[in-house]
Amino acid sequence: MKKIVFLMIAMALTACNRAQNKTATPPETGKDAILITDVNIVDVDNGSILENRQIIIDSGKIKGILETVENADGFATQIDGKGKYVIPGLAEMHAHIPPPSTSTERLEETLFLYLSNGITTIRGMLGDPSHLTLREKAKKGEVLSPRIYTSSPSLNGNSVTSVEQATTKVTAYQKDGYDFLKIHPGIQLEVFNEIVRTANEVGITLAGHVPVDVGIRHALESKFASIDHVDGFLEGMVPTSANVDPNDNGFFGYNFTPLADLSKMDELVQLSKDNKVWIVPTQSLFERWFAPIGAEELLAQPEMKYMPKTTLENWKRIKTNSTGADSGFNEAQWQQFINIRRSLIKKLYENGHGMLLGSDAPQLFNVPGFSIHHEMQGMLQAGLTPLQIIRSGTINPALYFGMENAYGSIKEGLSADMVLINANPMEDINALKEISGVMIMGTWLSRETIDEKLASIAENASKN
Repeated sequence: MKKIVFLMIAMALTACNRAQNKTATPPETGKDAILITDVNIVDVDNGSILENRQIIIDSGKIKGILETVENADGFATQIDGKGKYVIPGLAEMHAHIPPPSTSTERLEETLFLYLSNGITTIRGMLGDPSHLTLREKAKKGEVLSPRIYTSSPSLNGNSVTSVEQATTKVTAYQKDGYDFLKIHPGIQLEVFNEIVRTANEVGITLAGHVPVDVGIRHALESKFASIDHVDGFLEGMVPTSANVDPNDNGFFGYNFTPLADLSKMDELVQLSKDNKVWIVPTQSLFERWFAPIGAEELLAQPEMKYMPKTTLENWKRIKTNSTGADSGFNEAQWQQFINIRRSLIKKLYENGHGMLLGSDAPQLFNVPGFSIHHEMQGMLQAGLTPLQIIRSGTINPALYFGMENAYGSIKEGLSADMVLINANPMEDINALKEISGVMIMGTWLSRETIDEKLASIAENASKN
């Protein structure tokens, strides 16, 4: 009996080993199949590295992951991965897609800026009917673009002012095919409750801001799909005895910073877990726009050359009005504010439901694509590990959308969305800036292709 058990264990271990270290004959592939050779695969589930693997891509999917490939010369396209690392494509979960007034050229440039930084999925947070069309074109490969999810047009205190409007708009947006509803500030409580009721009835989720009249606790209990910017949490820690006017909260609760009772933090984190609410921090907003850093220093950063001059001038004006010498900005209070946010982010990751990577681009000084690296630094400052940060931009978004069997990991059968980088991101998150190439649904963008297109974007931006 002991021998039988031993043999069964040995067979199981052998099968497991073969699953992780395949040496089988490569699967049949088409003439356009791509082979990435000798690359190190980052497992986003646990942070382990699968070394020196051969990845076969065919028809937009990962067809095989092998130790060796006997007929490597048979692949028309080979990508040398020696000494490099590959991760799944990243998701920017708080992106903004240009409105229809934007030229086609600038729209395509913005989508490329995301791709050039390894972002292969974007969640557009201010929807428009044109974005529904763009989403389908991206899906069919008719435009070079990340995978797109799009919100409805904004639901806010001006766009929906009655229960009747709430019913009508939510029903219409679901019928139009938007992926979710975008909630903005100003919505009154009874109107918000009707939005939630109708959304549940017709089968569409909601995400975004927490209106003051709603408050963080009711928002969490209403089961937002995601709350962005960690909105409402600081206000939720202000004791009732402080007797404040909720509308005096300032920039995401900044004005209430000295009143926050940090002992209330764990309760709010638990509520987010109990109600399965994902969090998108957009921490870069609070460490770049609303932060004690000068506009000139931000404007000197290399990625600013990809934004039109008129945009940069507008950013500088808003930044000066927000945190300049005459704005009333208090650096000491900001430091307390940012420390609270960092504590919230760490606790929400560790003890909440889940966290998603999002930077709110293109918001002030957040250049599409490039801003995701600033967001990662903000999460690192909050105490998250490189693996936790990478998970928030890969497998977590896939789980959020219920698409973990389609993308979000480097596994056979999944979409070929991946980023080839020059160093191990588990050791240094900045390795994600050193991109050797990006693949989006099987389309390969080499470093040379990326650089050539970026140069063109910069030239166009300098003229506008």
